[in-house]
Amino acid sequence: MAVKHYKPTTPGRRGMTVIDYSSLHKGGPERSLLAPLKTTNGRNSYGRITVRHRGGANRRKYRLIDFKRNKFGVKATVKTIEYDPNRSAHIALIEYEDGEKSYILAPVGLTVGATVENGPSADIVPGNALPLNNIPVGTFLHNIELYPGKGGQLARSAGNQAQLMAKENGLALLRLPSGELRNVPANCMASIGQVGNVEHENVNIGKAGRKRHMGWRPTVRGSVMNPCDHPHGGGEGKSPIGRPGPVTPWGKPALGYKTRNKHKASDKYIVKRRNAK
Repeated sequence: MAVKHYKPTTPGRRGMTVIDYSSLHKGGPERSLLAPLKTTNGRNSYGRITVRHRGGANRRKYRLIDFKRNKFGVKATVKTIEYDPNRSAHIALIEYEDGEKSYILAPVGLTVGATVENGPSADIVPGNALPLNNIPVGTFLHNIELYPGKGGQLARSAGNQAQLMAKENGLALLRLPSGELRNVPANCMASIGQVGNVEHENVNIGKAGRKRHMGWRPTVRGSVMNPCDHPHGGGEGKSPIGRPGPVTPWGKPALGYKTRNKHKASDKYIVKRRNAK
């Protein structure tokens, strides 16, 4: 799928690019697979902002995606490839032989009219979902489960793929898009292929207003604030931070400070961290 460029008719158009959606479905989504999507604009149940810089997004409906792929032994036909406003990847509407419809993530190479299947006996072709036990080593995967039956959690965004490196002692070793090497139970489900819309990373937003449509509000630098508003604020002209390192507005270390809690249950499955430490 190509990236579309525009003539610079306005300053906002100069440099702006979008994905060419001409090959996607022109009609609306499947109404039976829609759900309301309520936004909190970064506020908690008390109405206080807990996530800054959010709010004002365009209204949209949520598409119910089948991340579990647990309908075994029934083939399905791809009806449409559609745009999904809730994710970077495109989605495919499939209809099973018994008439049930569902949305799945659309991998590279999946076309309208193709047949997809779930289960241990499915072929190794893009769009099919199998347990890791039944997938050959070296295969590229997406929508991978971390826990059997929970649904895919890994490699779900546009252009992402993980590679199955080895299988041993009931575990499957995966190389994730971040470079991390991680074991997951070999009875977890995974879909074959690379997630579609690979050109998504090359899109240039072009103007601030387009970011506002996505629900992002402006971010103000701490160094241009007053001392009462931010630890970096104050001083004559452009001033240095004035303390050992950059901090958040509440004085907590930022930019490089590790905040990940120890997850003893899952850390043992990480063979190599993404930062090679």
